[in-house]
Amino acid sequence: MTVEANSVRLADLELDLDVFAGPFDLLLTLILREEVDLLEVDLAEVVISYIDHLESRGELDLEAATEFLVLIAALLELKSRLMLPGEEPEEFELDQDEAATELLARLLDAHRYRGASEHLRGLLAEQSGYRFRSAPLPAAFRAAAVPLARAVYDPSRLGRAIGELLTPPPEVDTRHLRAPKVTVAERLAHLRALLRRGAFRFDDAVATADRVTIAVTLFALLEMYKQGELTWTQEAPFADIQIEPADAGSRRAVRRTA
Repeated sequence: MTVEANSVRLADLELDLDVFAGPFDLLLTLILREEVDLLEVDLAEVVISYIDHLESRGELDLEAATEFLVLIAALLELKSRLMLPGEEPEEFELDQDEAATELLARLLDAHRYRGASEHLRGLLAEQSGYRFRSAPLPAAFRAAAVPLARAVYDPSRLGRAIGELLTPPPEVDTRHLRAPKVTVAERLAHLRALLRRGAFRFDDAVATADRVTIAVTLFALLEMYKQGELTWTQEAPFADIQIEPADAGSRRAVRRTA
């Protein structure tokens, strides 16, 4: 559909040459049928007529202009072959359908080239800030002669940079860090004292304690459970943890079994 629309626009191009006067598409047909000698056609006048045609319309249709350039390039190629000395070219005749097929093939080639150029233009835009290099560095750039070597930075700047590396950094202020003031042994003694009184809740064991003390108390609780000194129960997630001596838990389990 696009090709037909462009062809209609090119058909609007009227030519007034020394050997031909009429529409451009008719000239192409006559040239392909060898009813008009291509050597006598001034292609420069055709291009000038097309430029005047664009100025009269006041707009530039890129697809139609591309098709025109392809056709002119094909005519220039044929004319150059006729002008060059050599063997006589074989005579051939193309009917209207064959001529249209050849022109269509050239238009499709131009369309593919235009698509490839758009793809490459997109890749170039995506890599506008950087470029990739997969090939190795040329041998000429791998080493430089001493006379060609020059300082990239001022020596004083390099000296200051090395001096900054040798300067000890300032001491880190750790006054905001709280050193642990509780030990596992202290929390074990605290838990055993509570355990001698009977069952208790874990929240009672860490009341008003900081996060470090809570963590150490939990570790002490796990250690006492490992040694078989206590057991605990929790009815639901995030509920109170009830702690009691291990022998009390065993007696309760025996009564439930009975």
